[in-house]
Amino acid sequence: MKKIAIILSFFCALTLVSCEGFLDIAPSNQADSSTCITSESDAQVMLNGLLRKMTSSSYYGQNFMLFGDARGGDFTIYTAGYTGSNMYYFAHTQVSNTYSGIWSQIYNCLLQANNIIVNIEKLKADGNTSSGLDNILGQAYTARALMHFDLVRVYGQPYNMNKSALGIAVVTEPVDAGAQLQRSTVEEAYTQILADLNTAAPLLAKKKVLGYINYYANQAILGKVYMYMDNYSAASSAFANVIDSGVYSLYKPSEWVASWTKQNGAESIFELGIYPSEGDLGGSSYGVLFRRKNHGNSSAYGCFSASEYWHQIMDDADVRWGVMDYDHMYGEEERSNWPVCCYKYSGSPSLAGDGKSTSTAVNVKVIRLSEIYLLAAECYFQSGNKGKAAELLNAIAVRNPNQGEWTSGNVSLDAIFDEYRRELLGEGKLFFEEMRQNRKINFEDDAWGFGTSTSYRESTIDRTFFRCILPISQDEINANPNIQQNPGY
Repeated sequence: MKKIAIILSFFCALTLVSCEGFLDIAPSNQADSSTCITSESDAQVMLNGLLRKMTSSSYYGQNFMLFGDARGGDFTIYTAGYTGSNMYYFAHTQVSNTYSGIWSQIYNCLLQANNIIVNIEKLKADGNTSSGLDNILGQAYTARALMHFDLVRVYGQPYNMNKSALGIAVVTEPVDAGAQLQRSTVEEAYTQILADLNTAAPLLAKKKVLGYINYYANQAILGKVYMYMDNYSAASSAFANVIDSGVYSLYKPSEWVASWTKQNGAESIFELGIYPSEGDLGGSSYGVLFRRKNHGNSSAYGCFSASEYWHQIMDDADVRWGVMDYDHMYGEEERSNWPVCCYKYSGSPSLAGDGKSTSTAVNVKVIRLSEIYLLAAECYFQSGNKGKAAELLNAIAVRNPNQGEWTSGNVSLDAIFDEYRRELLGEGKLFFEEMRQNRKINFEDDAWGFGTSTSYRESTIDRTFFRCILPISQDEINANPNIQQNPGY
């Protein structure tokens, strides 16, 4: 099978890359990947390469994030034909606009994660007791769990909708080029994800580690997985391990806007490094997709804008307006009335970036403490502890000084969800949450009065719509007939 059953004969040189502040280990000579990990330093370099692969434009660098933002209803577009518009319109079939790079790149990353795991286990079996090996192993297991979790959310139905549906091919060991793997069920994928996270947890550092996966990132992912399974008690316990640790702290309202101009801030639990000399996608970077036309880059088309649905839940005094700016469709003088462009992944509306030499090399904040607070608030609400839910919600809602206090008497799931929308706009999250919570999604398809519409979906959908999950590319099915197509395609 061409794309996920790739023979393990990659050159280590493909993954032994270096960059300032993130990869500080010199590459070794190229060698067969099944034998090139002979020490802790080799394993560290391979892990560095894995984390770098995760910033690909097909994964956290762009398309996976876009899947979560473009399809959630809080963004609209003014015209079709630009990067990401097919994602917004759900205009994908098994032979066109498949975004198959999400599938192939994540399986490419899984190949590397499995190589790290297998080789470290061999080193340990041979008596290597180097203190850092367990930590690297724990990171590889956690990364493998995250990758399977990301894949099954894109290509499989939500667990709490139909856990018996076809999910993904679960890959936990090196496979040869002739393998013809089959898709496991959604439930089987989640079983493996939980197993990997629980295996990894005791191996990981319980401290902040910049640019890498630690125990708290593991627990944050674990909590999210449990939420998809409607196991709110287990999820809240995992989230409590993060929140109660004191390792991370929420930004004060006065700090929030500037936090986007910094790397690895107080709220950042897991952040993937992107550097000008490595991983900087330039005009194809995620931040450029959301700028107004030609702002700082000729590839900025001003296509994605915050929809009226998002504006309706925002108070004028909310500090989070500080990362928004006007669109080219309206003049600068109207910015206070219609700020629609999200500049989180450009650092600021002035294109400050996050402290590097370009405004497009901005680290990907995979997990932030704010998200964990809001997810934990939902867990406590679902478990009947509305007082705790209100407490956690209030900690984030202070970013709007006009927001009244939430209490056990007035807190609701909608209140928590709307705060999630305010806080996480443009961070690749919303659509996944709407699928998990079985919410209807409304699209403002004609926001600019151009008669924009699509034949691929209605203006309101829910998770029963078959296009909510991506098709398996026909090329993949041709290479491996055991990979069945998703229903409807």
